[in-house]
Amino acid sequence: MSVAKVTEIIASSKKGFDDAMENGIARANKTLRNISGAWIQDQKVVVEKGKIVEYRVNLKVTFILEK
Repeated sequence: MSVAKVTEIIASSKKGFDDAMENGIARANKTLRNISGAWIQDQKVVVEKGKIVEYRVNLKVTFILEK
C-alpha cells in the first residue's frame, strides 16, 4: 500500500495557462520525487493597462511518499 501527499504551488507564465502549468510541474519535479498527478485549483491573470501580462495557476500536486 502506498501513501500520497498533496502540496500546493503557484506557477506563472507570460504565454498562457498551459505553459504556467508545465512550468509548475517542471519546477516541482526538481524538488519532489514520485509525482503522480496534479490538478488546477484556480487560474488567474495579471492585467496591466488593459492587457494580460501574466497567467497564473494554483496547482495541487500529488506525490507518493517513499517507504
